[in-house]
Amino acid sequence: MALQNDLLKDTLLAHSLLTRLPIQLDEAAYEQGARAAWAYPLVGIMTGTFSSIGAQIALWMGLPLWCAALVALAVAIIVTGAMHEDGLADCADGFWGGWDPAMRLKIMKDSQIGTYGVLALILIIGMRFGALLEVLRWENWVLPLIAIHIASRAVMPAVMSILPHARDTGLSNSVGRISPKSALIAAGLGAIALALGVGVYGLVMTCVAAVAAFSCIRLARLKVGGQTGDVCGASQQVTEVALLLALLAG
Repeated sequence: MALQNDLLKDTLLAHSLLTRLPIQLDEAAYEQGARAAWAYPLVGIMTGTFSSIGAQIALWMGLPLWCAALVALAVAIIVTGAMHEDGLADCADGFWGGWDPAMRLKIMKDSQIGTYGVLALILIIGMRFGALLEVLRWENWVLPLIAIHIASRAVMPAVMSILPHARDTGLSNSVGRISPKSALIAAGLGAIALALGVGVYGLVMTCVAAVAAFSCIRLARLKVGGQTGDVCGASQQVTEVALLLALLAG
């Protein structure tokens, strides 16, 4: 019973951290944030399901595919509060707008968005929209999309485990350092989701997710010497696009 309660607490905490769902937890729960990292992929079940339901409703209403794709995007963004998109934009501005790690981190902390951030959002949203537009033409598209939502969040604990904190404050720092065990469990959940969602080709997509994640890790290490909440959010976005493109290529 205690184990079941811990699993439920970790799952609720993961949803509280990665979404805008009105989940009320006590202060002590957030002190165990690092322990709940294994459950990050489980958040993808919820976001992927909500996004798929939104797209399906649009299709049932007789709306064109491009409307359904936009609805799917909008639902995912609303549920997460654009948290990951914000991280991508901040990383783009900081990584390419600063001359050294300190300046890059300062730019990433700034609430204003710059040219690099705008362009990054245009490109990432454009690629997600285009990929969704094509995938929604398929007869069986729900499970692959949910699997991608799960797997793209499975890489975040790996980023947080492998890289040190780049600053002494912020969301990622408050969560704490993720253990390799939690990162492996999350990665395993992501791989299982891809296998269930797309079959044998899920192995190829798992490799794609790994390459995308470690590319983000390598870049973050070079640019700011570690990870922040923005880096984690950006890694989710990059991995999601990489998996969508891999799905289309397969």
